[in-house]
Amino acid sequence: MRQDRHLRPDAPPRPAALPDPYTPGHGSAAYTVTHYDLDLEVRLASNRLAGRARLRATANRRLEAITLSLAGLRVLKVQVEGARARAVQRGDELRITPAAPVPEGREFSLEVRYEGSPGPTDGEWGDVGWEELEDGILVAGQPVGAPTWFPCNDHPSQKATFRISASADAGYRVVSNGLVVGHRRKASRETWVYEVHEPMAPYLATLLIGRFQLLELGRLPRREHPSVGVFAAVPPALRQSALSGLRDQRAMLALFTDLFGPYPFRDYTVVVTEDELEIPLEAQTLSIVGRNHITRSWESQRLLAHELAHQWFGNSVTARRWEDIWLHEGFACYAEWLWSEHAGLGSVASRATAAWTLVAAQEQDLVIGAPGPAMMFDDRVYKRGALALHAVRRALGDNRFFRALKAFCEENRHQNVSTADFLELLDRVGAGAPGFGADAVLRPWLFERPLPPLPA
Repeated sequence: MRQDRHLRPDAPPRPAALPDPYTPGHGSAAYTVTHYDLDLEVRLASNRLAGRARLRATANRRLEAITLSLAGLRVLKVQVEGARARAVQRGDELRITPAAPVPEGREFSLEVRYEGSPGPTDGEWGDVGWEELEDGILVAGQPVGAPTWFPCNDHPSQKATFRISASADAGYRVVSNGLVVGHRRKASRETWVYEVHEPMAPYLATLLIGRFQLLELGRLPRREHPSVGVFAAVPPALRQSALSGLRDQRAMLALFTDLFGPYPFRDYTVVVTEDELEIPLEAQTLSIVGRNHITRSWESQRLLAHELAHQWFGNSVTARRWEDIWLHEGFACYAEWLWSEHAGLGSVASRATAAWTLVAAQEQDLVIGAPGPAMMFDDRVYKRGALALHAVRRALGDNRFFRALKAFCEENRHQNVSTADFLELLDRVGAGAPGFGADAVLRPWLFERPLPPLPA
């Protein structure tokens, strides 16, 4: 039986994933969505969205009302099990009252028709969600952007499969998660259909529409499965820049497969926008970067490595609660350093030294194992999280350390995890390492404010 004693001697029992104090009002433990089926009509010139969302779900308790998140869009009609249901919208909350309560344990269907002019939500993390580009749109979902384009049970612990069908103006390509299973053109409209067969957290769902062409960057063979296709969706004018800036994507995928285990999805795509973006964006099976992120500079290449690593740490293995965000960002940051060393761009030790020096010059006022909602994307969560992993590697040795990373990815494939789960795995893998204890190594990095010494 797993115990949280590894975190702190006085740690309480592991909290439920919901409600999550980092994103109050988002996500419900009363039911679990197993599948989203989205049909979307997008008018780019007027930025209008008309949608139909069909959800399959299971009641975890008797449901007299069902709460979803939906932001900035107007609900037209709601049905539960084919019967008309009452719907009330207050802020970003959609409260649905079915004609009859749904019994505990019952599987049920839910359909929502909605429309409006979508846009990002403005919160303590800035603008999040649906964004208009110069010639197209993108969705930046982390952490609460999903409700800006579809009604959902909005929390990373609530993974489901997806079908996403979106129609846009002819001449534009729709890019979304998973595999393309349909494409048709009718008059001045084109429809693209995607399916996501692996469970996906709602914030990792994305939609991009632009004048993209699809480039194949390479393929990575794997046993007993089709090869992994590595693709780029780019505006035609950026084709040559993308081929240059993204030429190491297959090699990055090969390295991370060696270090972390098999790539957890079918294919991988980097979407390059015509616009410059402040930061790249993470989504399941793809990354979104601006035209400014496809140079050969280390800054661009580290970001490309970072987003690719999220396919293992964040997308397949996903934090149960937002307070454990270091399990995404610290791991992806450490992957940057691993790529740097592999590519001859600087050793892991030199990258760690530079990161430690940078963090040491900042205020020592952040506990990265529970940073609080306002600080969960602070750069210290990334760098100090990577340094914590470096400390584990020094204590365990390379063989046990990388065996632990592979086991973490394999045992928790497409599931949700906590910091406690990682520490328990480390103790198991490190059982033969003299004097090793995961809590002793990681507690100063994760749950104490003073910066520990640089790992020797």
